[in-house]
Amino acid sequence: ARRIFAAAPLARYSAAETMPGSAASSDDAVIDFMHRAGMNLHHPVGTCRMGEDPMAVVDSRLRVHGIAGLRVVDASVMPTVTTGNTNAPSIMIGEKGAAMIREDARAA
Repeated sequence: ARRIFAAAPLARYSAAETMPGSAASSDDAVIDFMHRAGMNLHHPVGTCRMGEDPMAVVDSRLRVHGIAGLRVVDASVMPTVTTGNTNAPSIMIGEKGAAMIREDARAA
């Protein structure tokens, strides 16, 4: 990215680099900075992802694998982040999850 923004067509539009700054002059220093400073601020998803693979936490009915009676009904079940804001999909997950809970309660 530094070389791209330093190229003649873009250089005149570039401001001074603020992070990680010129002190991070090697690839290793930049990678170290990313490890220390990187974070997800806005739309974390996937921490309890849905699926049947060994790393999935919930099944297609939002039930936690191996724990009877426990469901996860929020954005954490999305396997990957959506291309837009997570609000609408989160509402949909909540609506579908509520319907599943009602269905299962009626069937019991």
